[in-house]
Amino acid sequence: MMAKTSYVIALGSNRRHHRHSSPDAVLAAARGQLAESGLAIRAIAPIFRTAAVGPAGRSFANSAILVETDLDPPALLRLLKGVERAFGRRRGRRWGARVLDLDIILWSGGTWQSGGLRIPHPAFAERRFVLDPVLAIAPGWRAGGLTMRHHHARLTRP
Repeated sequence: MMAKTSYVIALGSNRRHHRHSSPDAVLAAARGQLAESGLAIRAIAPIFRTAAVGPAGRSFANSAILVETDLDPPALLRLLKGVERAFGRRRGRRWGARVLDLDIILWSGGTWQSGGLRIPHPAFAERRFVLDPVLAIAPGWRAGGLTMRHHHARLTRP
């Protein structure tokens, strides 16, 4: 166990769930499940509607949360994957439709790389569907020498 650290987790959904209904409701239910699992949710971004990338088809509901926990990055990833499975997520094609997608974007410990896990998420600065929600809850968080506000401005400037 580590001392309490903070993480930014991206949440996405573009499929209805048999119990939770719409993608917006899936994200709310997922936040509840994460809180019940012991994550202290400190901030919740609004839900942003985002066009699908690749073959996913339907548009996504995207959000982000700022959490505190004493879990290290691999333990948090295991927790997130367990929640995805509980919501019916199955391994499938990249960029496919999904009931729930949870990704660790940032960690207050800085960088982490082990196995398939890299923090900061390697593509966060290229993805508006990640940066819009992250900007809403952690505009001053730094990664790669820039704040989220700067990363967002770089991505969205004409």
